[in-house]
Amino acid sequence: MAFTLATWNINSVRLRSPIVQKLLQEEGPDVLCLQETKSPVDKIPLEDFAALGYGHMVARGQKGYNGVAILSRLPIEEVASEDFASLGHARHIAGRLENGTTVHNFYVPAGGDVPDREKNEKFGQKLDYLAEMRDWFTQNAPEKSILVGDLNIAPREDDVWDHKKLLKVVSHTPIEVEKLAEVQDSGNWVDVTRQDIPEGKLYSWWSYRARDWDAADKGRRLDHVWASKDISNAAHSSRVLRDARGWEKPSDHAPVFATFDL
Repeated sequence: MAFTLATWNINSVRLRSPIVQKLLQEEGPDVLCLQETKSPVDKIPLEDFAALGYGHMVARGQKGYNGVAILSRLPIEEVASEDFASLGHARHIAGRLENGTTVHNFYVPAGGDVPDREKNEKFGQKLDYLAEMRDWFTQNAPEKSILVGDLNIAPREDDVWDHKKLLKVVSHTPIEVEKLAEVQDSGNWVDVTRQDIPEGKLYSWWSYRARDWDAADKGRRLDHVWASKDISNAAHSSRVLRDARGWEKPSDHAPVFATFDL
């Protein structure tokens, strides 16, 4: 079975239901993982998506903050939802498709503005969250699994618009990159996006603060698609739908796609 998966930090699924529907209609992924839905699960406009053929959903939500959801054309059952770092946040949901593939959808804490856990509690929470992700996947070795989401870290030098200028900016600091690598190593995960697109600048997020985000192009690759090693060779056709960043009332993130032949 071949299926296409997309991940997208939507920054309010209710506010941006029209562009979610646009994506589903125009791109037709079989599975769409959303982060920062900012909605209780029962208020997610599932009827809008079901009308387009996406009647299956597993989700965790809370009012106004965080939130993760997996929309699917294919039957999916919830298999896990972990509260890493005991934050009480809706940041992880995992579902299993009928072909046995498990999809983990994550919204890793952003970490605030100051990259120092002594001065910034949120940065400490981010590092703790990543450490517990690492430990969990060490104990629960993934098989036939995909991990996606807004991991809020751009790990490579070509994942940011200026490596040197961003070394002390949260999302690209050496300690964050190190902790993300530990998560990746703990599950023997393969970065599918960079497996398919190994060279060159690649971004999935552009700040709302930029007057002309497209021209300035000061982006970061914060959104990721990983696969467990046993299925990584089945992945192909990775891409970032950059145009979506320019849609009406956009998220500051663009969707990231990959297709799997399983």
